[in-house]
This record gives sequence, C-alpha cells and structure tokens, in this order.
Amino acid sequence: MGTHIHPIFDKLVGREERETFLGQKSKVLWMTGLSGSGKSTIGQQLERRLLELGFFAQMLDGDNIRTGINGNLGFSIEDRQENIRRIAEVAKLYLNSGVIVICSFISPTEKIRAFAKEIIGENDFLEVFIDAPLEVCEDRDVKGLYQKARAGQIKDFTGIDSPFEAPDTPALVIETANLTIEESLHKIMNYLLPLIKA
Repeated sequence: MGTHIHPIFDKLVGREERETFLGQKSKVLWMTGLSGSGKSTIGQQLERRLLELGFFAQMLDGDNIRTGINGNLGFSIEDRQENIRRIAEVAKLYLNSGVIVICSFISPTEKIRAFAKEIIGENDFLEVFIDAPLEVCEDRDVKGLYQKARAGQIKDFTGIDSPFEAPDTPALVIETANLTIEESLHKIMNYLLPLIKA
C-alpha cells in the first residue's frame, strides 16, 4: 500500500452497529455453477423473498457486473480471477455494511473461489453449488451461449473449452435438474435463515 493512502475503516460506523440497525446478520451467499444452471434465476427469487421477509439483501450477478465495474475484462483465466477479485471486494463492502449479499457467478475453479473466500472471510463466505449437468444447461441455453461456443464464436466458455471444477465441500448443493425453483428456494432459505436472523 502506498504511503499516501490512509484507510479510515476504524473511524467508520462498524459492521455490528449496522447489523443491529438492520436487524440481521450479514453473510455472503456465493452461488457457483455452469451457465444455465439456474444461479441468476434463484438469486433473483431469493433476493425478493428475503426482502419480503424484512431482510435487506443485494444480489450481484455476473452479467450485470460485467456491463459495469468489470466491463474491461475478458474471459481468460487471468481476467476471470480479476473479475472475482473485484466482485469479492464489493461483496465485502456490502458485508461490512450489514447487508446479506447474494453472489451469482460461474467462478469456475476451486482456486478462484478460494481467492474470493479469502477476501470475504471464511466465516462469512457461504458457498452454494447450483448443480446442473452440462447437457441440462445446454438444453436450457436461454442466452444461446452454448450454441455459439460449440460453433467457435465464443472462446474460453466454461464447460466447453474452459474447465469447471465442482466445489469439493460446498455449504449447500442445489440440484436444479431435479428441483423446481420453489423447492430450490425452500432449501436455501432453510439453510440461510438461522445464519442471518439477529
């Protein structure tokens, strides 16, 4: 850190005070999975459900982030790592503001997810594997991305010509090929509510 930078974190309102104000405990729910596995759909519904129950939540989604703060990044492994670094730092800011953060990112390797966990903090990083087989994700292909990747129009596409490493020990696995959106939400809420109630 440069000598001209003087952080003032210790002078700001602290996380505990913010959590008390919001009446909740903040956590980062990190949803990982292939494109088309259901991360964004589940994240949107989860954010809405939490708000309806009186919790203050914020969703960070891959496509949204890449149109703004990470608009200058590509999809090489190096750029994916920088993408996740920035996201994790933003998630940490929200976390320290007392907010429940829902992160929906492919984050394809164990190394990249471990990197995010290190930034956010082990006690606050809740890894959820949104698990759907590649063929199911390809069948869904709502954005037409797999078709373009198979045709060579998109390079470094996860699951086609770039690897996806399933988490070894996620906090939760949601098998979206076998569960409805409502069933998936129910499973996540049962896990999450005890951790965020003040």
